[in-house]
Amino acid sequence: MRRLISTLSVAALVIGAAFAGNAAAKSFPGVVTLPGATSAEGIATGIGSSFFAGDLVRGDIYRGDLRSGSASLIKVAPGGRMAFGMKVDVPDNLLFVAGGFTGQAYVYDARTGADVAVLQLANPGLGTLINDVVLADGAAWFTDSLPPLVYRLPIAAGGTIGTPSTLVVTGPAAHLPGAFPPPGMNGIAASPNGNTLIVAHSADGTLYTVDPETGASAAIAGADVPNVDGILFEAGRVWAVQTFLNQLTELRVSSDLSAATVERIITNPLFEVPTAVARQGNRLAIINAKYDTGFPPTASGFEVVIVER
Repeated sequence: MRRLISTLSVAALVIGAAFAGNAAAKSFPGVVTLPGATSAEGIATGIGSSFFAGDLVRGDIYRGDLRSGSASLIKVAPGGRMAFGMKVDVPDNLLFVAGGFTGQAYVYDARTGADVAVLQLANPGLGTLINDVVLADGAAWFTDSLPPLVYRLPIAAGGTIGTPSTLVVTGPAAHLPGAFPPPGMNGIAASPNGNTLIVAHSADGTLYTVDPETGASAAIAGADVPNVDGILFEAGRVWAVQTFLNQLTELRVSSDLSAATVERIITNPLFEVPTAVARQGNRLAIINAKYDTGFPPTASGFEVVIVER
């Protein structure tokens, strides 16, 4: 009898654990809606299950929670701003946002949405598209999708923002498509030590490394990702968002970042021209831009789709 009771107790524990696991797995919704958004493009994760997303055309910033499925405006941007790619500096509670065709970059207080800095990286009259940003080695790095330029914005101790500088990219990543769209350099990531930048080139449908000191670039062999936009690089893998293919490709990258092989392709019926990806634990958050409805898009709503990593 004691053995039977013990067996039943173990079974109950296993069932209870399985139930708890299923409940935890189901605690994340499949979709988080951005209420009132008229467009979307960038996404970044912050502390815990928090995330940030932007209204591309208006420049407004949303803060939400991937677990609860809630989202709300924390920044109603002044007229003329835009919101493309973004990243969160968690230790300093700062949100860095690429300003698109304005030629600007914005730094917001991640808690309140208040302006911390507005930087004019490029002259919009000369053609610019500040498209994406990554944080690496004490700086925010922004891509420009029209000229072959990358901008470095220093971040000093305590989150103090320095003066931006311009890096001219040479080699294959500097290829200009000749007409827009598609853009040239788009998504950006960096090696853990900040010694190498990785840029996604939308027109070429591939990935390049860029030396942050010299601007010299080189192809990552095997990184065949047509329609690539935003990218995420972690633990030897790159996740590349492919807009009009409505998919996310996971690639394993060699230790010297010279070659890549496809590990898997992630699809979801809820993808509608996704543009950016961010990670939260074992989940990936992908934002739909819905450029299939036009530019600016005319869709009635915009959302974040959550998938397993």
